[in-house]
Amino acid sequence: MENHMGVPERLPERAPAPPAPDEHLLEGRTARLVEEGLAVNTRLAYARDFGAYATWCQSTGRTLLPATPATLANYVAHLAAQQYAPSTIDRALACVLAAHDHAQLAKPATTAARLALRAYRRERAQQGHRPRKSPPITVDRLRAMVDALPDGTPTGRRDRAVLVLGFALMGRRSEITDIDIDDLTFTADGLELYVPFSKTDQDAHGEIVAIPYGQHPQTCPVRVTRAWLADLADAGVTTGPLFRPIDRHGRIAARVHLVAGRGRRERLTPQSINLIVKRAAAAAGLDHAEAYTAHGLRAGGATSAAKAGAPMSAITRHGRWADGSPVVAGYIRQADKWNDNPLHGIGL
Repeated sequence: MENHMGVPERLPERAPAPPAPDEHLLEGRTARLVEEGLAVNTRLAYARDFGAYATWCQSTGRTLLPATPATLANYVAHLAAQQYAPSTIDRALACVLAAHDHAQLAKPATTAARLALRAYRRERAQQGHRPRKSPPITVDRLRAMVDALPDGTPTGRRDRAVLVLGFALMGRRSEITDIDIDDLTFTADGLELYVPFSKTDQDAHGEIVAIPYGQHPQTCPVRVTRAWLADLADAGVTTGPLFRPIDRHGRIAARVHLVAGRGRRERLTPQSINLIVKRAAAAAGLDHAEAYTAHGLRAGGATSAAKAGAPMSAITRHGRWADGSPVVAGYIRQADKWNDNPLHGIGL
């Protein structure tokens, strides 16, 4: 009803305000799931890298996010001045760009930063620096390492299984440590090993890797795995992690307590796998034994397969690399430079 002035006697109630935008905030569980969508090692590396970048931004008065192209280029120059390896700088750059994705911000142009990094690589090469790579553990080196292990002890049998199965799996450190007893299925043809997730299977679809019998008992992945399983069974272990700590008295860790990662129990760490490789390389008297790491098992398996004539597609699939991986192409080139060497047969 209106009064004589034409104004309603009672104003309508104000419509409720629309809900405030949530600013794209993630709820607690959602945020945790999003974060855990990244591989563990990636999360740890990115946490370190982004922490260092944040400290630098604070000390230089630069805006953390979004970064400008100049900020990225200057940060590359800062890391280069600290003599970081180019691969480390490249990872730090990727971390900052990933942070933009996570914050739903547009990525800055990286042309200047990439040019600065290229110049730094050339500078290091002129100074005599060479990329540090773990030497590939080829079949002859693997045999020497296995032969050098203590014979007739649980530790020797465990370490032999780590080396041989890691080589045959072409496994990453995390994949080797993550193997559970229940992931193993023995068949007439050999061993089927279930890999629940990997770097190229972040959605955890899982994959079964077929590992055939070897020609030599000491380097047959099926036989050495069975031998280690017998030690585990003697210790009362029939489920859970395959590779476990052993104390100085030869006792295998068998106690059960839940930890992160497939909700499981006692297992070797990736660092422990590295130590096993280094100790075996030193015991075998390999040149530059200190340079060997667990990655040498993965690289050695792929390189040896390429040298034996395996096609790139088979190596890529077996080792869980992405299709067309330049890493696998590098292993094949490493083999081909000897297999197809143009100096063969010219009578030198």
